Amino acid sequence: MEIRPIKSETDYYEALNRIEALWGSKRDSPEGDELDLLCTIVESFEMTHYPIAPPDPIDAI
Repeated sequence: MEIRPIKSETDYYEALNRIEALWGSKRDSPEGDELDLLCTIVESFEMTHYPIAPPDPIDAI
């Protein structure tokens, strides 16, 4: 398992591909641990680079 920070779009897409390959891994296995870490790193990258604004209160109703 080689986990490293996501610094570019290429790193981001590589991480997404790896997540897809690991999807369904058993919890508490090396693959499951790698999946958890990658999801956390990707989530952080997405929150920084692709923020989603909260909905307009009127639209939310």
